[in-house]
Amino acid sequence: MRFIVNSVSLLRSLQSISGVINTKNTLPILDDFLFELEGNQLKITGSDLETTMSVSLELEKADESGKVAIPARILIETLKTFANIPVTLTVSDDDFQIELTAGEGKYKLSGHDAAEFPKSVLMDDIVEVKIPADVLVNAFNKTLFATGNDELRPVMAGVFCTLAPESATFVATDAHKLVRYTRTDVKSEANISFILPKKPLNLLKNVLPQDEEEVLLQYSQKNAVFLFDNMILSCKLVDGKYPNYDAVIPVDNPNKMAVDRLSLYNSIKRVSIYANQSTHQIRFKIQGQELVLSAEDLDYSNAANERLACNYAGEDMEIGFNSRFLLEMLSNMDTDEITFEMSAPNRAGLIVPVDGGNEAEDILMLIMPVMLN
Repeated sequence: MRFIVNSVSLLRSLQSISGVINTKNTLPILDDFLFELEGNQLKITGSDLETTMSVSLELEKADESGKVAIPARILIETLKTFANIPVTLTVSDDDFQIELTAGEGKYKLSGHDAAEFPKSVLMDDIVEVKIPADVLVNAFNKTLFATGNDELRPVMAGVFCTLAPESATFVATDAHKLVRYTRTDVKSEANISFILPKKPLNLLKNVLPQDEEEVLLQYSQKNAVFLFDNMILSCKLVDGKYPNYDAVIPVDNPNKMAVDRLSLYNSIKRVSIYANQSTHQIRFKIQGQELVLSAEDLDYSNAANERLACNYAGEDMEIGFNSRFLLEMLSNMDTDEITFEMSAPNRAGLIVPVDGGNEAEDILMLIMPVMLN
């Protein structure tokens, strides 16, 4: 097996899928990329058993089809040192020794038998949906930060996706905060719902094109596959039933406060420096058309408060929030102005954008209050 490839395009392809490889693997073969050559088409795959990513390359010149597993780290580190030059890889069929030739240099490394590499999953009863890439990137960016990290509740460590004939909804929660992102311009013929784990979504949002190019999503009971450009990502779905998130979203919220998003973000960022570093508690005191933000750390006698103009309709109110959660939420919204909808200091508050740019997009964020001292 022998082929010639441009060093930059090979490095770029390897880096696009290298995130799937764990730093510590139980199986040594998972430290490798699988190279599969057929004609002039080279397919490179990385896997951690749960998630698998493949990228395809059109080669300038290739002899003899074949397969080999090549150690990922040493190959990427070597390619990083090359200028934009052609490199030749020659693989011995007998002992999987690899010779890499580039310019005046010759490098030898040991490959492994491709048969040891995990096989791709066979899927039954596939449902297919086409979704624009920019919709997926938006959905993942706006929900991933709200997923949980509790290993005892794995269903909350992923994004719950519901595809229906009228819309697509993406939900994430860690029991302290919740995000529901809905698109009415994405539809599926069948009603399907599944939980996508966090790692493949983080990989996806970094490699998906930022345009309206369509991504083919194939879904079965246990796996999901995303196909776009020259790439394929497949992952195991999170097994389990997602909590009934609709039940925790308060419906009756008579107290509504409209405020400039960036001004609020910057104020919270400043005031939270003076908050208790274990609770990150920040106090909202809303009276008339004024919001007073305050925080204190009694252990160090630190305190701060700031006033902000707002547009408020409702009863005077004092409510406490975790400043870190608020900053995450505000930084993941795009609109200039947002509305806080609240009912009582011990009930969840809702954050919704005012006049979102896209009519097909609906986003709702929920944050649980913290008990004020």
